[in-house]
Amino acid sequence: MKTPSRRGQVIIGIASVILLTTLSLVAVAIVGSVVTPGGTGFPSRTRCLAPTLSGPVVNVSLTNMGGPMMRRPNRMMDGAMRMMADRSTVAHGTVSFLVTNAGTISHELVILPLPDNQIPGTRPIGGDAKIDESGSLGEASNTCAEGAGQGILPGASGWVTVTLPPGRYELVCNLPGHYAAGMYTQLTVS
Repeated sequence: MKTPSRRGQVIIGIASVILLTTLSLVAVAIVGSVVTPGGTGFPSRTRCLAPTLSGPVVNVSLTNMGGPMMRRPNRMMDGAMRMMADRSTVAHGTVSFLVTNAGTISHELVILPLPDNQIPGTRPIGGDAKIDESGSLGEASNTCAEGAGQGILPGASGWVTVTLPPGRYELVCNLPGHYAAGMYTQLTVS
């Protein structure tokens, strides 16, 4: 049997890599869809259903640009991430937040009072690349569950129900670097 030429060996090697990569992706998709029913086939893209939530529901979407973390030295790139709420005003009382992570990395939602003279996105950032959460009224950072946790995984949701008096609030993601990268929005409670 004749040995393939050097060029033939390279072509066979490339074809083998492409075939094995394709088979690996198919295997991950099959196993992932079994591990996470209703999911996209990849275990990190967990989908979950929230229970019936009390009061008006503010739907919040958390996103990032995807790909590498887009770092400048020691901080996130400004504007690389977003937090969007489907409404900017709600009535005072019981309010629920349904938070969906449409990004590629973990995120969270923290609800902070916003003083009348403060502009959203201007809180001081500490050496840990986070803002001070003192006075927080609630948090949604638990994948497929209510309240605080380790972060909402990509493709998943978390939720929290709180009682809010009239005032201005800043909704933020306070994972390191996320606030500086643009993950905040304002909510007015009348």
